[in-house]
Amino acid sequence: MKSVNIQISDFEYDQLGLDKDSLSFSELLEIIERKITKQTLEKSIKLTNKYGFSNMSMDEINEEVKEYRNAKDHS
Repeated sequence: MKSVNIQISDFEYDQLGLDKDSLSFSELLEIIERKITKQTLEKSIKLTNKYGFSNMSMDEINEEVKEYRNAKDHS
């Protein structure tokens, strides 16, 4: 098995919620994936609020998607 030493700041260590100094690559990857997923979700929520999509019903959202797809197919 190979070993890789990665140095990160205390801030990054805390931001990732790390609680031990030795991780497998798959553990680190999972932690980073969860962090990126959380950040993406937070950005999506901000955008839906900014553009008023958070107030739309599922029917309205589905209609918007259908209209977009139809316009894309005909351009």
